[in-house]
Amino acid sequence: MLVLNRFTVTEDEAGFVGRAHAALAALAEAPGYVRGELTRSLDDPSFWCLLTEWESVGVYRRALGRFDVKVTATPLLAQSLMEPCAYETLASAQPGGAVQTRASDRAV
Repeated sequence: MLVLNRFTVTEDEAGFVGRAHAALAALAEAPGYVRGELTRSLDDPSFWCLLTEWESVGVYRRALGRFDVKVTATPLLAQSLMEPCAYETLASAQPGGAVQTRASDRAV
């Protein structure tokens, strides 16, 4: 599952980057964390994205309940743009590989 938190940063870029690094470090300590990246738009450098990948929806939700995440990451995530941010992976392909599909974790 992917989580994409997007931000608009027009002031105190260095402060934002420091808080984002701390949030990424806290999230990276959680069980079920796969990877994470802090990215910035090439087209408009005021737009940033904190991308994290998780083994499942459940491990991501449990990670949000960890004390260090509540203290470090949650205040930053609360400043992200108000839009859907969690996406489940339904299909993927490695370089040169076939498309692999997965069933949804969503309850219908």
